[in-house]
Amino acid sequence: MKKYLFLLLWSFTALAQENNSYQLPPKPLADLVTATPTPTVSVNGKGDWMLLMQRNTATTTIAELSEPEYRLAGLRLNPATNGPSRAQYINQLSLRKVEGGAKDIPVTGLPVAPKLSYIRWSPDDSKIAFTHTTDSRLELYVLDVATATARKVSTLALNSVLGTPFEWVSDNQSLLVRAIPDARGAAPVINRVPQGPTIQENLGEKAQAATYQDLLKNPNDEQLFEYYATAQVMKVGLDGSAQAIGPVGLIATASPSPDGKYVLIETLHRPFSYLVTSSRFPRRTDIFSSQGTLTKALNDSPLLENIPWGRDAAPKGQRRHSWRADAPATVCWVEAQDEGDPKKKADVRDIMYSLDAPFTASPKELYKAAYRLAGVDWGNAQTALFSERWYTTRKSITKLVDPSKPENPVTLFDLSSEDRYGNPGSPEMTKNSYGEYVLHLTPDRSMYMTGQGASPEGDRPFVDLYNLQTKQTKRLWQSEAPYFERPISILDAAKGLILTSRESNEEPPNYFIRTLNPAPKKGKKPAAQALVQVTNFPHPYPQFKGIQKQQLRYKRDDGVDLTATLLLPPGYKKEDGPLPTFLWAYPAEFKSAAAAGQVSGSPYTFNRISYWTGAAFVTMGYAVLENASIPIVGEGKDEPNDTYVKQLVASAKAAIDEGVRLGVVDSSRVGVGGHSYGAFMTANLLTHSNLFKAGIARSGAYNRTLTPFGFQNEQRTYWQAPEVYNQMSPFMNASKMKTPLLLTHGEADNNTGTFPIQSERYYNALKGMGATAKLVFFPYESHGYAAQESLLHMLNEMNGWLEKYVKNSPTNSSKAPASLGGGK
Repeated sequence: MKKYLFLLLWSFTALAQENNSYQLPPKPLADLVTATPTPTVSVNGKGDWMLLMQRNTATTTIAELSEPEYRLAGLRLNPATNGPSRAQYINQLSLRKVEGGAKDIPVTGLPVAPKLSYIRWSPDDSKIAFTHTTDSRLELYVLDVATATARKVSTLALNSVLGTPFEWVSDNQSLLVRAIPDARGAAPVINRVPQGPTIQENLGEKAQAATYQDLLKNPNDEQLFEYYATAQVMKVGLDGSAQAIGPVGLIATASPSPDGKYVLIETLHRPFSYLVTSSRFPRRTDIFSSQGTLTKALNDSPLLENIPWGRDAAPKGQRRHSWRADAPATVCWVEAQDEGDPKKKADVRDIMYSLDAPFTASPKELYKAAYRLAGVDWGNAQTALFSERWYTTRKSITKLVDPSKPENPVTLFDLSSEDRYGNPGSPEMTKNSYGEYVLHLTPDRSMYMTGQGASPEGDRPFVDLYNLQTKQTKRLWQSEAPYFERPISILDAAKGLILTSRESNEEPPNYFIRTLNPAPKKGKKPAAQALVQVTNFPHPYPQFKGIQKQQLRYKRDDGVDLTATLLLPPGYKKEDGPLPTFLWAYPAEFKSAAAAGQVSGSPYTFNRISYWTGAAFVTMGYAVLENASIPIVGEGKDEPNDTYVKQLVASAKAAIDEGVRLGVVDSSRVGVGGHSYGAFMTANLLTHSNLFKAGIARSGAYNRTLTPFGFQNEQRTYWQAPEVYNQMSPFMNASKMKTPLLLTHGEADNNTGTFPIQSERYYNALKGMGATAKLVFFPYESHGYAAQESLLHMLNEMNGWLEKYVKNSPTNSSKAPASLGGGK
């Protein structure tokens, strides 16, 4: 009897351990994870060559995620390589002529088992630089396009802890690199015995910061950060020569002037912070000559722990130093005129200043912004576009400026950033003589504009010609049904040739050359536009052809227009009856009901079934309401989140009702899911409605008192709106939860606000209240899961939860429809 009991206990223990191992989902779901990814494509500035970049797999492995990692100052790095610890690498490169390229040209000279990243075209597009990551270092390679041959050009080990480790110089024969200095020595030996307590002190200043993760925590972390971020800027020639520029330091950026004669270097320094990430550490900005001598000390900004709170806030003093793209060596920066505080009244919020080489004169005032300066598109000595934004009112303004006479800017666009239908698009850019991207202007001062072309019929990308003098727009081309086609680049403006990416429901995206024919004469029919296919990428999962897609449009009970993408299994007919359904969504805030109701997406995009969203479960026989719009509207002085729960439930109900009206959704068998803010949505929907049989919430935040200085787009602090924070927190309402909820989270989540403890404590609260809940933590995973083992297990957990509580709900006798396949 004792022996039998021992065997029984051993068997139970073994079973428990087996169940804790990574599991596989049914084959249809597994196939989505293991499918060979389509190559990514980069087209050079001239539009004559494309680089095809192939990964062996779309995912990494748990073994790779388990490699040593330091989490310091908001960064994650591999101490062995001085590079990022969670990179996904390119494994194969090939080239193809855009016009007349019959086949791919494999790149030779690559290292064995290549792990390539930071891929950059040279200014003249004749070469491509990239890094290769070995077990112990990052190495610099350069590919010659004409011969399709790559070679290692330097023995230096690069440092990418603080960003891209190299930049091309405009001579096309050299690069600026951030190298590990020989004098850095061995890594510090960390003493596990503390020298004393860790102390932080505030002397009455407001220092409101988001809930950043991976921050420095003690002097040991400071030592490690300083060691691994230390670099030396070097000018490396393709002949292998190397010259130091400036001193060794914590090099945040190093960028050459367009003419290559100067280098702008930003260096971080102490004192460090335990409250904010390295992007807010003190920063010294200097200009050096290309020979390495200091030319101009521009600025030294302090530690930025006390930036005013809000989306429209900015730091005091100089910020955003950069080179003017259309000038040989002109440095520009922005300074807030309201001390960066959006609550202060000011006629001018920001001013951009410029300083020309040799940097001995006084800075020039180039542009005054009534709102926060968002960006600049440089053109030439007489043409630049300046953009301003104000998030609180969703104001978006673009002005035309003559940089030689900047006193009288001309407003081109004055819009709401929420208004997708009114978006004029973005200007097309082209390379100038320095290899810098500037506005693509025609002799009559027109510029090419491209955009998504949002409309009540869905997105219809376009190419326009916009005249800067008359402000008149001429449409040159627009995508037409049954295809979704978007412009990639203008190949030849004189010939009217553009490169596009074209797809349909059953045809994956491929590249085409399209001819833009001139407008026909009066009474004549337009000429047919020539279309030449450049690539022929196959369907990534042909076994799932035939999935049905429909763009739904319906109304919420308050009259707000809503949309969703309905996915149905291949071969499904309405006569088969309504299906179990999975709704997948992500809420968005709006200041206008009209903007909230605008259609997003296109009914003609390729039926790409992502393993990451609810779309995956159409392969298991579910109807899927993908990207169901969940707008949270607060017009005028009202804040969207004041009525968050009411609008959330009303939006979900409207989506289900529309599916029922169409006869495809079984309202008694509906599940809901989402990731991040979508997980927060899911928990709230289960808490405050009876619409769903079960929910799946991945990597969410559920207790808003843990994000007291705002979350998502909520700009009020907890102390300004405690009732909003409490009502919106599923944790505070755990006693109301009666619906089964699956929680998943990466144990190494570093996303602002979604600490893993959010799921841990919420699960404990649900368990304490007697709710049906399950918590799955994925080792080494961050906010988005990357390892194939994790993704397969995630799908297995999601599928099991939906099978048990939605498709085969014990309170429902409906026969469950068959999936597209099975297996383990």
